[in-house]
Amino acid sequence: MSETGIRDTLRVRVATSLKGVPAAGWDACANPGAGRPLESACEQADSTSQADPDNPFVSHAFLRALEESGCVGGRTGWSPAYLLVEDADDRLIAAAPSFVKGHSQGEYVFDHSWAEAYMRAGGRYYPKIQVAAPFTPATGPRLLVAEGPHAAEAREAVIAGLDALREQVRGSSIHVTFAQEPDMAALLEAGFLERHDIQFHWRNEGFASYDDFLATLASRKRKALKRERREALSAGIEVAVLSGSDLTESVWDDFHAFYEDTGSRKWGRPYLNRRFFSEIGQRMGERIVLVLARRAGRNIAGAINFRGGNTLYGRNWGCIEDHPFLHFELCYHQAIDYAIAHKLVRVEAGAQGEHKLARGYRPVITRSAHLLADSGLARAVAAYLPGERREIGSAVAALAEESPFRKGDPL
Repeated sequence: MSETGIRDTLRVRVATSLKGVPAAGWDACANPGAGRPLESACEQADSTSQADPDNPFVSHAFLRALEESGCVGGRTGWSPAYLLVEDADDRLIAAAPSFVKGHSQGEYVFDHSWAEAYMRAGGRYYPKIQVAAPFTPATGPRLLVAEGPHAAEAREAVIAGLDALREQVRGSSIHVTFAQEPDMAALLEAGFLERHDIQFHWRNEGFASYDDFLATLASRKRKALKRERREALSAGIEVAVLSGSDLTESVWDDFHAFYEDTGSRKWGRPYLNRRFFSEIGQRMGERIVLVLARRAGRNIAGAINFRGGNTLYGRNWGCIEDHPFLHFELCYHQAIDYAIAHKLVRVEAGAQGEHKLARGYRPVITRSAHLLADSGLARAVAAYLPGERREIGSAVAALAEESPFRKGDPL
């Protein structure tokens, strides 16, 4: 059958919930490489460029937990509109975690200035289409395509379906955030605009221990981190790492209190509710790495991570007692310990935070793709983005010069 013939047999539809979408079919599109044997970190020449074959945040379980807990849907401003591409035999061969958005919250790629400029000019920026893992600034697949001889056609069908969805809801734009290859290549080919930002990731170079990692740092930095780790636990604090059946409702009660306290102080209303943590613990507890700090008989702080196929993703942190360096210990040092012990390629520590640089996390560029329907807005944004990308590139180079690694070591 010709390529044109294949496209003619594909059916594109939208589902407002994943409840009726079989998990196996969705996950075969989201993470087709899941379960395959991986090379160890020491055998991988460039761990920064290797995609995670089993990204947790586009999995059926993660997205369903957001739905069931009410973190998306309803009046949240995140209305699920999952794009599904099926073949002539009604098999799901591609999909997208897409949402109709009524605001620009919870995305971590900020387009508030675009929205304000467009609305000042008399346009209506919302609704818009967002393709993302909600509330999760982690790079991963966005145009989810199952393996097969017609993957390219299926990916094109997803892009066309997203534009049709935008037209249907009279949306201003489509935003595909924290995207990776080959999705970015297909989106740029389709006329999307490319945007860059910076995150900080830790890279495993085949270390056998945390001390092996420290040996790659300059002497002064090495001593500072050793002292920092000692002082973080000096007030009689003990650390526990929990997964699976250890994630009891009592544990989630404590962690949610930490999360609420920190979230309300940083950005007003935290995005994730208490039910979400129960849902995620039940649905994918074995992929959660919860680091807790305990003092005087009670839990006082915690950091939640999700484990992918080769990556540990740091997500949320909170505390009810302030102790020097405890945040760094739970969020960054403990994550490195876990990645080394489990031979993971990298730790992605979430959005922002130049303080991560001193703890051995390296600056990397994240990418997103944007399609703006209004030609005037599109021209203005297209003129702005090259300069922003240059600034991001210069910032990455400058940050790399400030790294704690011994001079002469490759980045």
